[in-house]
Amino acid sequence: MSSPLQVGAPHHIRLTVTDVVRSRAFYEDVFGFQVALPGPPDDDPDGLVADALQGGVVLMNAGVMIGLRPVDATNADDRFDPFRVGLDHLSFGVASRDDLDAAMRVFDERGIDHGPIREVPAMGLAFLAVFDPDGIAVELTAQI
Repeated sequence: MSSPLQVGAPHHIRLTVTDVVRSRAFYEDVFGFQVALPGPPDDDPDGLVADALQGGVVLMNAGVMIGLRPVDATNADDRFDPFRVGLDHLSFGVASRDDLDAAMRVFDERGIDHGPIREVPAMGLAFLAVFDPDGIAVELTAQI
């Protein structure tokens, strides 16, 4: 029997969203992501990148890429539900517990709903949850 595969940190995350422009603004303005690929490049003769993007955009921050693609028109009114099969939430690491306090102040200043900072001493972690425009839970996690 073969050994299990050894994998590293996630390379990228792709989210299906109801409004790419609105979600792009959220991830840029709140978390500092920058556009890595705004659309298919001119040198995409076979349309491979266009097919992969599906009308979306790729953002990057600190080596983490997030792809945002539009939801299919037949599901335009759909909302994220962590209780269905699939994604429950995203979590981004931050350097310290103080960064969670600073993030909470930013969320409050911008009127962004968030949970409290929760600590899990048994794991040596603290986290703060916020929701993106489609209700996808995004956590910031720090070691304590």
